[in-house]
Amino acid sequence: MALVPLLLIALSLAMDAFAVSLAYGCSLKSLKFRHPLIIAGTFGLFQAAMPVAGWYAGRVLAPVIRPVDHWVVLGLLLLVGIHMIKEGSAAKTKPACQILAPAVLFALGIATSLDALALGLTFALLDVAILWPVLMIGGVTFLLSWIAVYMGRAFGLIFGPKINIIGGVILIGLGIKICLEHIGGGY
Repeated sequence: MALVPLLLIALSLAMDAFAVSLAYGCSLKSLKFRHPLIIAGTFGLFQAAMPVAGWYAGRVLAPVIRPVDHWVVLGLLLLVGIHMIKEGSAAKTKPACQILAPAVLFALGIATSLDALALGLTFALLDVAILWPVLMIGGVTFLLSWIAVYMGRAFGLIFGPKINIIGGVILIGLGIKICLEHIGGGY
């Protein structure tokens, strides 16, 4: 997969974690050096692990799905993109967390990376090797989450959740592009 589309995918997937990290930064009663590292590490790890799980599932299902794979890819990216747009549109402006609890971070890590699971399935259907995307997605998510904690602390939670709208639009655009390329023979 080319670098620019992969970077756009990584940025899109990181938007949920970015928004949650921004909220964490805004709501933590005290910010210690380790807090951004723990938050960013959690989100980066989940964003890297979930595409691998989806990719393995896709490898098993690929022979069955191959004849309609471009429609499956479009459908998955549309669903994830629409979900992200809805989250961004309906997001609350008040932060929900006040402490850095492992159980809360674990749940948020899973919740913010479910779209990455679907994307892993998409990578399998497109015969994309998984190592480079996983490193890019995990690394971008870690970096953006780390920055977001500091941004949230410094500026408060103003536009954080709305960033999901941008990520959703990017994923929908990529899904349409992939489908059109397949229909046009450039797949």
